[in-house]
Amino acid sequence: MTEVQKALKGANYPMDGAALSELAQSNGADQELVDALKGVREVDGPNTVMQELKGQLGGPTDG
Repeated sequence: MTEVQKALKGANYPMDGAALSELAQSNGADQELVDALKGVREVDGPNTVMQELKGQLGGPTDG
């Protein structure tokens, strides 16, 4: 999911959802992703972010 990786470029883990969503917004992420990140608990890296987001974002298999 490269969109998430782009959105979280420069992340300094550990980070919580509020910090992640702010970073994503400043990196130009779309609002759906910014909102989804707000609900993430404190994470220690990008893999944990992906686990937390799983099921929160709509995707090509959704529907």
